[in-house]
Formats: sequence, C-alpha cells, structure tokens
Amino acid sequence: QRVLGNCSHRFIDSYEYLPAHLAFDEFKGVDRQLHFICLDGDNHQVVQILRTRYKKTLLKYFGCFSPQARANVKTVTMDLNFYYQDIVRACFPNAQIVIDRFHMIQMLTRSFNSLRVKVMKTFDKRSRQYQLLKSPWKLYLKKYDELEKVHPRYNWHYKDCLNWHYKDCLTQAQVVKE
Repeated sequence: QRVLGNCSHRFIDSYEYLPAHLAFDEFKGVDRQLHFICLDGDNHQVVQILRTRYKKTLLKYFGCFSPQARANVKTVTMDLNFYYQDIVRACFPNAQIVIDRFHMIQMLTRSFNSLRVKVMKTFDKRSRQYQLLKSPWKLYLKKYDELEKVHPRYNWHYKDCLNWHYKDCLTQAQVVKE
C-alpha cells in the first residue's frame, strides 16, 4: 500500500484525458484481494489502480471521465474476463476489444492438453499409444522446427515389451508424428 501511495502521483488524475490504447488486468494485492489495473497500452504507464475489480466500481470510475476522453479510446486490451467487455461497450463507444496474446495461448494450450488427455484415456495404460501421449507432452507444445529430427533417443516409455528394440529409439519429431 505504501509503494502504491508513493507512485500514485504518476497516475492520470484528470478526467478530461485517456490514452488511445488501454490495457486492463487484475493482480493479487493487499490481503490477497484481486485489484484492477489500467495501463496505457503504448508506453505501459499506469493509468489507475483500483482496490476492487468489480463491474460497478469500474463503471463508476470510467464514468467520471468526460465523454470526449472516453470516445478517444481506440482499443482496450484485456484477458478473457467477461465483464470487462461489458465495461468497454458501456464506457468506450469507439474502442475495439483486443484479447491479449498470453491469454489466447494459455486458452489454446489448456484446450489442447485437455484433448490430449481425453484421447490418451481411450488407450490401455500399458500401450505404446498411451505412453506416446503421456510422457512427452511438452513436445506437442513445441514448434515443429525446434524438434530434434536427426538423433533418436531411447526412452523406456515407448517399449512394447521387455526386450529392447530399435523402434524404442525415436527422435522428437518421430514421437510427435507417431
């Protein structure tokens, strides 16, 4: 709280101006509560930090700005918090909503891993297919160009029986393809 108080003079305190590009997010702050932060999307300077991230509080705060200042906002970058979209539509008539890349990648990764686990569970736990989906899960998230394609490595997860076979040696690219 003391640190926020020391830097509060940097926040925008005029209700006649807002940056053209805003970014919304929340963070854990005092007493492990989620607080709202609004940044200038161009220079990443803090516009405001609010104690709560509740819709009513945000509508009240942004409602204090002049209609011209709110009309000046062109984009608002945010996570997938559903009520931020309502706030943007209500307060910023000319703004486009931009979902930030981090949260898009996070959502895609979770969806992909969920599908991978669902498919994996259709196989017997001792099967090669199950092991190829279970143990090297990080390989499926890598760019194909970054996978090892030349040097095969032995991995005991891929064996079909107790005897060692050459087919138990796979490159990272082969694991992903198989």
